[in-house]
Amino acid sequence: MFCLLVRQVRKSGRLFSPNNNTKIFSKQLLHLSQTQRHGEYEWQDPKSEDDVVRVIYIDKDGKRLEVRGKVGDNILYLAHRYEIEMEGACEASLACTTCHVYVKDNYLNKLPPAEEKEDDLLDMAPFLRENSRLGCQIILTKDLDGIELELPKATRNFYVDGHKPKPH
Repeated sequence: MFCLLVRQVRKSGRLFSPNNNTKIFSKQLLHLSQTQRHGEYEWQDPKSEDDVVRVIYIDKDGKRLEVRGKVGDNILYLAHRYEIEMEGACEASLACTTCHVYVKDNYLNKLPPAEEKEDDLLDMAPFLRENSRLGCQIILTKDLDGIELELPKATRNFYVDGHKPKPH
């Protein structure tokens, strides 16, 4: 889901917008970003079995945890729903690397390419690999059914002492 603002212009007592034949005289840069829902959507169950996307998390000890997500779920918030140890210190604002995951190779090419900011942050993540991504930037689609995500041994906050991060 993307946010898009359409600017309407008042002219001659009538509203014009791009869908009723107005002409655009200048090009403006429009930035689209994902809607930030702060995890509420991920706490809802799928409306139908057609929306279900299976996700397999592999924790730092190698334990496999299969959960049922749905189309549109954010990997970080889905992990919080099922109490999987993925911190997400910045709450998906793309400002940290505590939701760093390794995506199994057969699913890596099904994801959209990482944006420059995600790549820049990943450069600071410990234990970086070619298949590293930030969980907060992965939104589930039906193509990702069965995706396997491995959690690194530690994150930038260095939780290696048994601390269990809790959702905010």
